[in-house]
Amino acid sequence: MTGTETEIEATIRALEDARYDAVVRGDVEAFAGLSHPELTYTHSTGSVDTLDSYREKLESGYYDYHRIDHPIDRIVVEGDTALVIGEMHADITAGGTRKTLANRALAVWVRADGTWRLLAYQPTPLPKGAEAR
Repeated sequence: MTGTETEIEATIRALEDARYDAVVRGDVEAFAGLSHPELTYTHSTGSVDTLDSYREKLESGYYDYHRIDHPIDRIVVEGDTALVIGEMHADITAGGTRKTLANRALAVWVRADGTWRLLAYQPTPLPKGAEAR
């Protein structure tokens, strides 16, 4: 890995930490600031939000994240696109129902005008009984 690749990976790891931290703290503006205007945010239920619709759900309290752990297996950088492959484990209240999530996850970050933004997120539920890391 070159110095530039190492620096990009460190940047992407920090951005992943910041976006998860923002939703746990309920800081919708911070999350939106990290997101691309064309964000596609898929949930483990299969429902899909845009940046605007996800933002509305966060602001209204529809989604209330209590805890999130997000181990990263690897980051693949190709030009101005970075793929984050890992997991997302969370305690959340969604639509008034408390849930525990255990997902494999793929986050897609793109660099535009020198700034990395979250373009897409796709979690997939782990099979029942799978161990959390």
